[in-house]
Amino acid sequence: MTSPSSSHLEGPAQGRIIVITGATGALGAKTAHTFAAHGHSLALLDYDQAKLDSLVRDLNLPEERFFTSIVDLRDGHAVQSTAAAVSSKFGTVHALFHLVGGWIGGKTLAETSEDEFTSMLSQHVGMTFHLFKSFMPLLEKSGWGRVITVSPSTVSNPPPKRGVYTASKSAQDTLVLTLAAELKEVHVTANIIQVKAIDVENKGTGTTPDEIVAAMLYLFSEKAGKITGARIPLY
Repeated sequence: MTSPSSSHLEGPAQGRIIVITGATGALGAKTAHTFAAHGHSLALLDYDQAKLDSLVRDLNLPEERFFTSIVDLRDGHAVQSTAAAVSSKFGTVHALFHLVGGWIGGKTLAETSEDEFTSMLSQHVGMTFHLFKSFMPLLEKSGWGRVITVSPSTVSNPPPKRGVYTASKSAQDTLVLTLAAELKEVHVTANIIQVKAIDVENKGTGTTPDEIVAAMLYLFSEKAGKITGARIPLY
């Protein structure tokens, strides 16, 4: 697959290749359905085969428009192999939506175990590093791209009893902002959507998946091509 021409880039983004991590979660599934409906092809990464199979059935896409992989994003070699498989099928990647969660809290720093500290770093910093290292060359090759992550609104003002979670998400944000700077010249943007919480049940306790996906659609659009290295507040 060749890189899109400049004439294609002037119109709405269509027919792109999008990698979604955490694809079977509430936000991931909503993202997959929305972007599939807009005509894009999807590489769906997750850890639960049954849920991933169910999502694929619900999406009902032709085989040429989807790729699935059960992968432990903490394993750099496994992520690299997945990126190679995505490249083999689609030729390139135009977007990476990293939507894997994971939270440990309710404890002071003194009460937090070493294992809990390591787990949070692995989930948020390690996974993100492996994904960026593996997919950055494909994004560069595309000549057009979008990277989007979701982060808590508390990274700049940490509350009590969430220390290791907030610290790991803050480090993840730093990787995103670094990627934005490193890919700016090749028309690939990287941005962070900040939320207080993801309100899956629409109880008014945070930002709903619908609201997050609406922001993602805008960031994915051509009109948002100059927005990069930004924290987008949705709270």
